[in-house]
Amino acid sequence: MIKVLFFGQLKDQLQADVVEVQSDAPQTVSELLVNIIEERPDWAHDLSNEQLLVAVDQVMAKSDTLVPVAAEVAFFPPVTGG
Repeated sequence: MIKVLFFGQLKDQLQADVVEVQSDAPQTVSELLVNIIEERPDWAHDLSNEQLLVAVDQVMAKSDTLVPVAAEVAFFPPVTGG
């Protein structure tokens, strides 16, 4: 089971802060996103933002990063500040 967390404006847009994704084998972040969108097609627009940041087990990751079966994955919008 992969625990997927959403933060910031993304959490508000999706109206969800966490979902669990059943997984029997490791997959990439991109594959995980495809699986989430297949289950929740109404989230496709918000999750297709190329500027979304992602962390796997609290380490910044990229779309081709491998996600272990029992991982925690966090998606969040880019942070701005000064």
